[in-house]
Amino acid sequence: MQNIKESNAKWIFAGYCLWISVASCVVDQEVMAQNKLSSEEIFALEDKYGCRNYAPLQVALTRGEGVFVWDVEGRRYYDFLSAYSAVNQGHCHPRIIKALNEQASKLTLVSRAFYSDQLGKYEKFMTELLGYDRLLPMNTGVEGGESACKIARKWGYEVKKIPQNQAKKALKDPNVAAFMVEPIQGEAGVVKPDTGYLQKVRALCTKYNVLWIADEVQTGLGRTGKLLAVEHEGVKPDILILGKALSGGVLPVSAVLANNNVMDVIKPGTHGSTYGGNPLACAVATEAIKVLLEDKLIENAARLEAVFRAELEKIPKSKVNVVRGRGLMFAIVIDDSIPAYEVCKRLRDAGLITKPTHGQTIRLAPPLVITEQQIREGASIIQKVLEDFKK
Repeated sequence: MQNIKESNAKWIFAGYCLWISVASCVVDQEVMAQNKLSSEEIFALEDKYGCRNYAPLQVALTRGEGVFVWDVEGRRYYDFLSAYSAVNQGHCHPRIIKALNEQASKLTLVSRAFYSDQLGKYEKFMTELLGYDRLLPMNTGVEGGESACKIARKWGYEVKKIPQNQAKKALKDPNVAAFMVEPIQGEAGVVKPDTGYLQKVRALCTKYNVLWIADEVQTGLGRTGKLLAVEHEGVKPDILILGKALSGGVLPVSAVLANNNVMDVIKPGTHGSTYGGNPLACAVATEAIKVLLEDKLIENAARLEAVFRAELEKIPKSKVNVVRGRGLMFAIVIDDSIPAYEVCKRLRDAGLITKPTHGQTIRLAPPLVITEQQIREGASIIQKVLEDFKK
């Protein structure tokens, strides 16, 4: 593999056809030549003109390919965050970019005031794949969650006949409409529930006629080694929310799926989105899902779980207290004596980028196109940075 000189290659091994990036050097001179702003100038622009709702790691990225990204000075990094699991198919996957360009040259937006030749095909493809009657197309994961709550609220009043303004929180109360949960909590630090938890959720929701909403915006579409994380326990939610990797990280696309008895509470004029279900999004999302399936990226995530876990568990316990995860969705909990943000800065300097989430937890979620060799290389960087860390 070391003899491959091209910047792109398709490697076929162990039954997996993975599109990846092969780079012979850490610094890309062409990238450096194309960029006129330095990293420091980019940081200053955002700091002066942007709302400070994020505290980004100081790295200014300009290009991505496969599992790698490059900053404006041409330095290459392993991406072990994948835009919070939005880039499961790898940065700028050529098939997804081709679908984007082809559709963008024909028609991008009509709103839902008219039909397009893309939306119905996309809805059919997704509902048949996931086993639901209907799909509500939206844009962001947050919109997907809000739409699911709106559907559940209307269902509670119109189908379950909860009296107006009397919805309660307790599951046994007859006025509760729905229970919403992530199968694995992402932003909380990749917190995986005990085995059997989701089966009990399903049983309780069925018993008390409560809708179960599964937020699979982060966990869905291959990230945990299954198409959906709920599949690990063989259960099916009443309402499913998807986002992030639904577009392969190319543009905002989300979806809410449910059966007729739930989705039919939405009538014309009761829920809208100008961009939801636009032709560009439909074409991109369809191709993004086909890439996941045809390139066997879900199987790759499942296969590499044990490798990634074993490599992370080599890190001394004095540095990492906990390793947890499923598929290629992992987190490590750094010892309290070591600042997690400082660890991420040193990982950046060593050629790997990710971010802490909630204190001492560092999330690790590389694109699903990653190879076993690249997993080992990334884990080796993490191990070396932590072993060399001095208080």
